[in-house]
Amino acid sequence: MAYEFIKVEREGPVTIFTLNRPDVMNALHSPAHFELHEAFNEFAADADQWVGIVTGAGDRAFSAGNDLKHQAGGGGMANPPSGFAGLTSRFDLNKPLIAAVNGIAMGGGFEIALACDLIVASDNAVFALPEPRVGLAALAGGLHRLPRMIGQKQAMGMILTGRRVSAAEGQALGFVNEVVPQAELLAAAKRWAAQICELSPMSIRASKEAVYKGLNEPTLEAAITGQMKYPAIGALFRSEDFKEGPMAFAQKRAPQWKGR
Repeated sequence: MAYEFIKVEREGPVTIFTLNRPDVMNALHSPAHFELHEAFNEFAADADQWVGIVTGAGDRAFSAGNDLKHQAGGGGMANPPSGFAGLTSRFDLNKPLIAAVNGIAMGGGFEIALACDLIVASDNAVFALPEPRVGLAALAGGLHRLPRMIGQKQAMGMILTGRRVSAAEGQALGFVNEVVPQAELLAAAKRWAAQICELSPMSIRASKEAVYKGLNEPTLEAAITGQMKYPAIGALFRSEDFKEGPMAFAQKRAPQWKGR
C-alpha cells in the first residue's frame, strides 16, 4: 500500500515504520494516524514479519506529537480505534516493537515510544509530556504507561511539570534501554531486532502477551495460574517452533524458526 505520511520498509522479518512529516517534526494529524493504523494492521497479519522498528524522518525529531496547527486550523483530532499513531490503544499486538527515538519525542511522540516494547534513543533525544502547557493532557497512554514503567513519584515529577528529560536521564529512570550516537541509532535498533529474531517468534509473542496481561492481574498467583489461557501461549504449544526448538537442541544445530 502506498502511504503519504509514513514510510514502511521490510528487511527480512523486520518492518521499519518511519513517521514521514519532517517539515513539522513528524507531528501527526488524523490522516497520518489512519495510515499508521493500516500499516500496523498489515504488520500484525503478516506471519513473515516478526519485529517492528518505529522511527522518525530527519535528524530533528522522532515525533513532536499531535499536530496542533492542523488541529487549530479545524483539521480535527479523529483517531482510529487503535489510538494515536494507530498504536497507543492497540493492546492485541504481540509482536515486539522497538522505538528508535531520534531527537524530540514530545507529548504524543513520547506516548508512541512508550507504547513500544523497547526504546533505543539517540544521545540528543528529549522526552516530555508537555500537554498541560497547551491546555491538553497526555491521554493517549502516557499518564498510565509512564507510572507503570518508572514508578509513581518519578512519573509525577515529569507529568506535573511537563519538564524535558534527556536520553541519559531516560535510561537512568528506566524507560530507555540504550543510548547511542545519533548516527548509530537505526543500526542499534536493528541490532536489537536481530537479537530478537534469533529466538522463536512464537515464544517471543507468548512472552510479550504473558508479561502485559500478567501485569493487569491483581496478584502474582493470578498472573501465573492464568497465563495458560492466553491465546499466544496456546498458539506456541500448537506451533512448529515448539517442536523445532527441542529438536534443534538435541541435534546440536541452529533452529530454523517458522514463526507459525
